[in-house]
Amino acid sequence: MKNTALTHIHESLGAKMLPFAGYNMPILYEGVNAEHETVRNAVGVFDVSHMGEFLLSGPNALALIQKVSSNDASVLTVGRAQYSCLPNNEGGVVDDLLIYKMKEEEYLLVVNASNIEKDWNWISSQNDLGVDMKNLSDDYSLLAIQGPKAVEAMQSLSSVDLSAIKYYHFEVADFAGLDNVIISATGYTGSGGFEIYCKNEDAEQIWNKVFEAGAPYGIKPIGLAARDTLRLEMGLCLYGNDLSDTTSPLEAGLGWITKFTKEFTNSENLKKQKEEGVTRKLVAFEMQERAVPRHDYEIVDASGTVIGIVTSGTMSPSMNKGIGLGYVSLANSAVDNDIFIRIRKNDVPAKVVKLPFYKK
Repeated sequence: MKNTALTHIHESLGAKMLPFAGYNMPILYEGVNAEHETVRNAVGVFDVSHMGEFLLSGPNALALIQKVSSNDASVLTVGRAQYSCLPNNEGGVVDDLLIYKMKEEEYLLVVNASNIEKDWNWISSQNDLGVDMKNLSDDYSLLAIQGPKAVEAMQSLSSVDLSAIKYYHFEVADFAGLDNVIISATGYTGSGGFEIYCKNEDAEQIWNKVFEAGAPYGIKPIGLAARDTLRLEMGLCLYGNDLSDTTSPLEAGLGWITKFTKEFTNSENLKKQKEEGVTRKLVAFEMQERAVPRHDYEIVDASGTVIGIVTSGTMSPSMNKGIGLGYVSLANSAVDNDIFIRIRKNDVPAKVVKLPFYKK
């Protein structure tokens, strides 16, 4: 199992550590609900250094990205980021990712921790364009500083006006006494804030300065369990649950990042799927009784016929009710449709709702 540059700090703080994507990661500190509320109402810090980073550079870097990703990266200017996915040849998704335009002819791809090797091999296999590829995953740390007080709490650490960094934009600037730190307004919680990319050797200094600056704002370390409840309340997809090698981006509601203005892996078949319509759809649902839907629970209709499967589910700390995402047949996907979640042989009523679950 790999450690991050900050593992020893999490252990000293008494975090509950568990293996996640091959890394020894902090799952809990004081408890999911308390940590969740810290991020929703103040500011919290996640160590997400297990994520992968690839640097693609050279005159054909954009051409390779356009070939392997579903979104249109040609619209990116330096200082902007984009959410996208890597389609496979079978109609599914290799991974979802962020694409940062660092410089002209230089892009940073940020991929899921569990897919680092898989994504690297996939992109490499498509690289017949002579693009220079570097896997920086083991050299970089990533902190997500999230919550409505993040900007105010962190402003003293940088000469850049943090409030001026728009959503899905970033700056390479000074932060916590270090130069060339990526400060990116790309959160995964729906509560605002930043993601900070730095070299491993600088991670501890940044962590300490962040907690010093954030102390008056009630800053706390947050584990990956609360990261999951926060992202689910916003209806954000998690690879391995809501996205996989067998789910199409169109089924997952990611038509907005699937641009047919260009050719990319399997674009012809996906375009056909868009024209003909999907047969199943990822929907959001709320439980109508007190119950917790879990990954892989069956979704059934009023007659007990299986119509789908739960991909993500939890008891929402903000709303105090069971919420989930799942794939259902198209006929059962309309908002306000009544469905049932099979929990230990009981079919518990739920209702299809609009995202996000959590409305600020």
